[in-house]
Amino acid sequence: MSDFKDYVDLKVDELKLQATKGFSVALGRLTATLLLVAVLGLVLALLSVVLIQWLGVLTGSLAVSSSIVCGVFLLVFIALYVMRKRLFRDTFVKMFVQIFFGDGKE
Repeated sequence: MSDFKDYVDLKVDELKLQATKGFSVALGRLTATLLLVAVLGLVLALLSVVLIQWLGVLTGSLAVSSSIVCGVFLLVFIALYVMRKRLFRDTFVKMFVQIFFGDGKE
């Protein structure tokens, strides 16, 4: 009976360690993704300001150039919205399955 209790305790400890490893990897990837999105957002904002200024010089109107850049962003948003399932959900599901269940080589 003591061996069975020790076995169950070891299995519980193993599950705790696997869960801790999975959560730490997931949190690390989430933090890295958020940092990457923040930096890319800043770069995109700065590039859009430059593009607005450049198009403003070409068209002679900042309002027209702002509308053009806004239209491009709207098209990108619509494309991302249409493909959101394939781009985001499926990617994260695969990542979490790999983190928590491994690749089957263990």
